[in-house]
Amino acid sequence: MLNIEEKDKNFNIINGPKTKEYIYLFSFGKKCHPFCAPLISSFKEHLDIELMKAGALLFQGKHNFIKYCTKPKPGATFEREILVSKIEENTIYKANFFPATSYAYFIQSKGFLRYQLRLIMGQLLSLGRGKINLNDIRESLKGYGNQPLRHIAPSSGLILNKIEFD
Repeated sequence: MLNIEEKDKNFNIINGPKTKEYIYLFSFGKKCHPFCAPLISSFKEHLDIELMKAGALLFQGKHNFIKYCTKPKPGATFEREILVSKIEENTIYKANFFPATSYAYFIQSKGFLRYQLRLIMGQLLSLGRGKINLNDIRESLKGYGNQPLRHIAPSSGLILNKIEFD
């Protein structure tokens, strides 16, 4: 249901939500139709989806995401709680030009750091390609060091899916 509600001048759309849910759509194996470009990221190489599903679950809960943020603001809080983190076959967004099989990474939290979602997805892609393992993800969530991760997933495919307010 859609509705409109009047808010006072102090309302902030960035800080006001109780939770935000993003979806990252992706496929692999072959290049997608050009119409897919803004909606879904496609990767030519094989991805181990089952391993990526296991990796996605590691992000759930409270963790220190200092490595999953670029150019943080002074005083930024890096401990965040991820309420949902899972990969499923995409059954939500379909189009006749989409690949036969695509996947959706769902992530939900009260708030996210700058580039946090794309850095998480970058880690999951590295995991799916066999470049890192599950323990590498576990270690990255402990908050040691402040060097951000390097692999930022492309922005195409990232969709703000749902916002819940108090």
